[in-house]
Amino acid sequence: MWGRGIGRHKTKLAKFLASYDYSIQDFSKASKVNRNTLGQLCNDKDYVPSPNTMQKIMKIVRKHDPRKQVTDFWYM
Repeated sequence: MWGRGIGRHKTKLAKFLASYDYSIQDFSKASKVNRNTLGQLCNDKDYVPSPNTMQKIMKIVRKHDPRKQVTDFWYM
């Protein structure tokens, strides 16, 4: 089971999306982050999004797990 349209769980964000049964398209609508950006975040471990994009993603992530931090997903 690989998640919904995510492919292999290459990054921590991809694992999070799969664990909460989000597709990239669903998460894109919820967070208002471009789906191409989310695809890159799910597949490229070295890609670090802009602070604005991080903020949008973390807003949705914290609805599910308020204890999650930015450093849980990306190295700062």
